[in-house]
Amino acid sequence: MERVPSGMLGSFPTAIAVCKKNQCRLSETQFKIFLDNFGNKPGPFPLLVLVKTYLETALLVLASALLCVSTVQNSPGAETTVQVGPGFTDTFSPATVSIAVNDSVIWDWQGTFHSSTSGQPGTPDGLWDSTVITSTPHFFTNKFTTAGVFPYFCQYHYFYGMVGEVDVAGTAALPPTVVITAPADGSVFSAPANISIQAGITNGSGTVTNVQFLVNNNLVANKNSGPFSANTNNLVAGTYTLTAIAQDDGGLSATNSVSISVVTPAAVSFMNSSRPSGSHFQFAYSADIGLNYVVQRSTDFMNWIPIFTNKAASNPVLFDDPNATNGSGYYRVGRMPNP
Repeated sequence: MERVPSGMLGSFPTAIAVCKKNQCRLSETQFKIFLDNFGNKPGPFPLLVLVKTYLETALLVLASALLCVSTVQNSPGAETTVQVGPGFTDTFSPATVSIAVNDSVIWDWQGTFHSSTSGQPGTPDGLWDSTVITSTPHFFTNKFTTAGVFPYFCQYHYFYGMVGEVDVAGTAALPPTVVITAPADGSVFSAPANISIQAGITNGSGTVTNVQFLVNNNLVANKNSGPFSANTNNLVAGTYTLTAIAQDDGGLSATNSVSISVVTPAAVSFMNSSRPSGSHFQFAYSADIGLNYVVQRSTDFMNWIPIFTNKAASNPVLFDDPNATNGSGYYRVGRMPNP
């Protein structure tokens, strides 16, 4: 007969008689006395029932423990392995992996003097860093708890192309992206202006089915398929906001805007001409900042050759011709059409 330590079975009696094989020789009266010695109330308690209760309780505790272990083991996400520097190469294999939120990536070093460092090549972003590993075997694990695209690189060999990417797909749908590719933000046009608005589209989780084009919040076009562009004509002098709104078949949308200016162009005039040397001839001309101009030269007033084009960054614009030899020459400046 053995005593089971106090607290072993939780809320059950603090002392229990356990019957070893071929050693149960207590009568019911003796068993009552045994329990009394451990602080239990006297009373008949068949030994068979006690042993059965103990065994059932032990099995219940064991089953609960197994259930707990099973639950813990099933909670983590999946694991994906990336080899680092396999076969004496400066590569990650595979270079790109696709996982789900709460999955982990395990980097397994096959070669030395490599790292797994998050961020664009040469620019760590601090999400993870294995540091440079100088011996093998070595493993480094990072768990990804949010959706997104996570680039990474080797600190020593990214300039040899040792870069990788972890694509983490989340449950949330991704919206599209839209970028106005023309005209550029801050562009200047001469009035009256006819402008082509062009937009670049990238699908998210869905497919873009509609792009709206607005000028100062006024709808000018509605396109259901690419190429996504629109024209706005006869804009007078002023400041305008051009907007593109892309919407996909899942109801998600994206917006991008640029600002442009339209000016009433001033007439071009010449000023301050000079010849600083035998081969140079200089003059200044008036211009509207942001508009494009061309300088042409001729020797006979009939055949004009373009020798200089520029977008005016100041008013006036100083021009220098370093090839003005001693022969006769004539110059003219013209404002170029809107792009």
